[in-house]
Amino acid sequence: MKLDDKITRMKGIGPKKAEALGKLNIATLKDLMLFFPRDYEDRRNKTSISELTEGRPAVVTGKVALVVADRYKYGRKQLLRLLISDDTGTIEVVFFNAKYLLKRFQKGHEYVFYGKPVRSFGKMQMVHPDFGDAGEMNAGILPVYPLTKGITQKEMRSWQLSIRTLYADAEDFLKAEIREKNRLCSLSYALENVHFPQEKQKLLEAKYRLVFDELLVLQAGLLLARQDMGEVSAGIAFSKDAKTDAYINSLPYPLTGAQARCVREIEKDLESGRMMNRLVQGDVGSGKTAVAEIAMYKAAESGFQSVLMAPTEILARQHFDGLCKSFAAHGIAVGFLSGSMKAAQKRETLEKLKTGEIEILAGTHAIIQPEVEFAKLGLVITDEQHRFGVGQRMKLKEKGNNPNILVMTATPIPRTLAVILYGDLDVSVIDELPPGRQPIVTKSLTPKSRDKCYGFVQKQLAEGRQAYVVTPLIEDSDVLDAKSAERTAEELSGRFPAHKVALLHGAMAQAEKDRIMAQFYEGEIDILVATVVIEVGINVPNATVIVIENAERFGLAQLHQLRGRVGRGAHQSFCFLILEGESEIAKKRGEIMEASSDGFYIAEEDLKLRGPGEIFGMRQHGIPDLNIADLSKHLQIFHHAKETAKDILQDDPSLASVENQELKRRIAKLFGEDFSLNL
Repeated sequence: MKLDDKITRMKGIGPKKAEALGKLNIATLKDLMLFFPRDYEDRRNKTSISELTEGRPAVVTGKVALVVADRYKYGRKQLLRLLISDDTGTIEVVFFNAKYLLKRFQKGHEYVFYGKPVRSFGKMQMVHPDFGDAGEMNAGILPVYPLTKGITQKEMRSWQLSIRTLYADAEDFLKAEIREKNRLCSLSYALENVHFPQEKQKLLEAKYRLVFDELLVLQAGLLLARQDMGEVSAGIAFSKDAKTDAYINSLPYPLTGAQARCVREIEKDLESGRMMNRLVQGDVGSGKTAVAEIAMYKAAESGFQSVLMAPTEILARQHFDGLCKSFAAHGIAVGFLSGSMKAAQKRETLEKLKTGEIEILAGTHAIIQPEVEFAKLGLVITDEQHRFGVGQRMKLKEKGNNPNILVMTATPIPRTLAVILYGDLDVSVIDELPPGRQPIVTKSLTPKSRDKCYGFVQKQLAEGRQAYVVTPLIEDSDVLDAKSAERTAEELSGRFPAHKVALLHGAMAQAEKDRIMAQFYEGEIDILVATVVIEVGINVPNATVIVIENAERFGLAQLHQLRGRVGRGAHQSFCFLILEGESEIAKKRGEIMEASSDGFYIAEEDLKLRGPGEIFGMRQHGIPDLNIADLSKHLQIFHHAKETAKDILQDDPSLASVENQELKRRIAKLFGEDFSLNL
């Protein structure tokens, strides 16, 4: 067998197993080799029954003192209970649906069990432990792989054992001097000890090497993207004579210090002649849009077009309306483009864009379609950067001759991760809110307080205000016990008969969503019941209260985003989190939301509670999923890998050399469709 062979070359892997392995992105023997354990079971030392600790996995050897097959059943599942004894005590071993095990255990015989002891009704139990005859069960440090339905740990361990001899054939794509400089073991040593560790120190050495490799591939890919996005290529230089003072002075409020700093950083980029590739990261209400408008004004004054792309039509139309109001007095023409436009409107917009009559275009993903042509595109802006990948930014870039790129997000990213998630961008942070903004009063409630909560909503409505109610589901589910938008809208219509209640969710047709949002904005709707479709891009200053049902089903960063839908006008605003769950994490989230309105602090706390993969789902940022590296734990390794990636690309900018082909292949595989290395 060879590493490039299909996985079906292995004995015991037919079409069904291959399909299941495909869900784990394993198609070849090499993929299998690079599929790493998520944890380990240390089965080297046996523990006497009297020394077992609840919740701590252990290996126990004991004789079967009693076998009880309960006559009653749980559904169709038969219960098998064993009383296991050694010289120090006894423990109960329980198997559900275990009719097939009745003949497996014999009274008086000795067996080995591995599992997690739990205390139930005053006695120690092991439920569904791994087991075997004494002397037969696997000892040592055993890998635990992240599997999918249809694949067992026993099978995965067996397959790894079958290809163990191939580990030595794996191409070590790091030169000896790189390994020595970073104190890295060889790749074959790392593979051997990550899959079949004999001792902890060797496992740590192996993991360090493999984490380094993965972060090196990630950083090299981001650096290549940055290079491809124009970091080293000439960009469009905007005129230094194109002053933005007139526009800034026309704003209804002075810029904050953070906004002014951000504008200076952007103007410096725009005048440099080097293609700008900058992220503006700021909390809800920090004034990112004003900063983007100043950049667009400078583009227009320099004779160039700008485009602003948003992830949803609601947000894109809101931007269009705002831009029209902002630029009307300055004689700058603004256009709009989306997939739902009528053909005649679309043709007219495309023609005006091509001739340069439209100077600023707002729109959705429709902007990156091939038929969209600009006369002189100089600035590309994307809003809510986390909804776009690297590949989409590249497509926008291709609409002009290395146009300057500005990306914005109101999704707070922990400072510890921003450098990684946006490794291909320069980062500007607006960490200051405009003066006079009142903090949103936030309260977490139990379901018992729901009536009191909606009584408060009634008072707000009586004062002429409006309200949002957010639910995690569109419709009732047989699987999930959570409030649905449809049922909630029906209940609230009965509770508030004198007020208009409307429903909004992502499965609606775009025209219907736009109609409902327009009515809510105009005050024709009093209560808007919605899913997270309102998470971004809705600005209704008269809305002063938001109730989030089943708040335990949302992450902290998402709760903060939802809370940001209110607090946009002159009136005091309120956010109520109704927590159905009683988990410690749910309570902690409620406490954090009550205590802080700082999105960056909240994001850091979310990171501590859940980890980066669960928060970001990485691919929504254009960043691929990582297999063995943990972005929150391996920052130090990341920095070493980043320096190594820079050194490699400095010597070989396009990874054209033979020795860098494996690195290039790994980058292409890691980034997948989001990325192109012109392979």
